[in-house]
Amino acid sequence: MDYPIQNIMSSMAESKVTGIIKSLNALEDDLDSLNSKVGDMKKQLSVKAITEIDNLLEKTREMATKEAEVIINASKDKATAESAKIAQEGDVKLTEIQSRIDASFDEAVKHVVSLVLKA
Repeated sequence: MDYPIQNIMSSMAESKVTGIIKSLNALEDDLDSLNSKVGDMKKQLSVKAITEIDNLLEKTREMATKEAEVIINASKDKATAESAKIAQEGDVKLTEIQSRIDASFDEAVKHVVSLVLKA
């Protein structure tokens, strides 16, 4: 025989089970949604990281280029100064040689004339 209290208890138990199942389904849907959002966030982070890497690489290249220009310009200035110094030293030596030639020219001419006359 079915008793009304048993039917009510059975109905309440089924109602609780159904509620629990619905809650579990809702939790599962929430987990799926969260997993999807986490996947999207991972993609966004990956894209952002790549963008940041590219930006940093470009900034590093710019800094390296500027530093290289500074080094090249400093080397160029040093080489220009050194070449000017060498040119100045060459001019001094040329002046000294020209002075020696001028000082010895008359004596050299006399010596040559003397040799020609003896021959």
